[in-house]
Amino acid sequence: MVMNVVSLFNGMNTGRQALENVGIKVNKYYSSEIKPYAIELTQHHFPDTIQVGDVTKWKEWDIDWSSIDLILSGSPCQDLSAAGNRNGINGKKSSLFFVFIEILEHIKSLNSKVLFLQENVGSASKLDVGIMSRALGVYPVRINSELVVAASRDRYYWSNIKTKETMFDIVTDIPYPKNKNIIFQSILIDGFTDRIKARAVLESEERQLTCKNKLYKRYKEFGMTNLIFDNPKFIPNENVRILNKIELCRLQGFPDNYCDILSRNKAASLLGDGWTLPIIEHIFSFIKK
Repeated sequence: MVMNVVSLFNGMNTGRQALENVGIKVNKYYSSEIKPYAIELTQHHFPDTIQVGDVTKWKEWDIDWSSIDLILSGSPCQDLSAAGNRNGINGKKSSLFFVFIEILEHIKSLNSKVLFLQENVGSASKLDVGIMSRALGVYPVRINSELVVAASRDRYYWSNIKTKETMFDIVTDIPYPKNKNIIFQSILIDGFTDRIKARAVLESEERQLTCKNKLYKRYKEFGMTNLIFDNPKFIPNENVRILNKIELCRLQGFPDNYCDILSRNKAASLLGDGWTLPIIEHIFSFIKK
């Protein structure tokens, strides 16, 4: 099978890597992304990627829309996430979802068989999930990445790759992947953690290291920061550290060297915003070859 793909909010290009890993060849891969180091990483791994720029300018893109077989979207979650401002799907950033809908509807008018995948946070409100589901004509499956990696990452996935009809709705019918039971400790290069699974991957953790007492308090009270201790009794001291680049890659299911060309913080930024590679591989494995 060979596919032409449009990837919106492409980030670190997880969709392309997942397609390659499950044996689906790509003819043309159009990437909409504006973050320079995301583009740099994408072109490093897949130099043939066609960069098309800002998603809001999609009508200017030089694409034969009738040839597109698959469209991917991981539209911004900042207004939907419990960790964000909760402005909802009509918030400034998360409303870009509706640009995806415009593009999807345009492709469908030319190719009714186009496949799609849309992802967003598991903490989105039921109201917002309902709005997105009605716009797409399908309700999502909710999968936590903790089944296949050492991090807890709860996400909704909307797709017509595999669906089923219920009494009232059409729903995404992707089954849960098999639980690999990967614990946080097992992916560490050295040191110790008192958590079974890692929490959110944060670019800001490095800046917080300047005040370790404050960092430890944040770790204990809010649970967001991933601290690694050199003492198996988890005693805070001068040698407490944050996750390094290799460990960050492992948390999202990527090879250790995948982000070698980037700094630790740039890698954390992309991995923190990105998709879990084994989850996307699992979803794409249901594309009929």
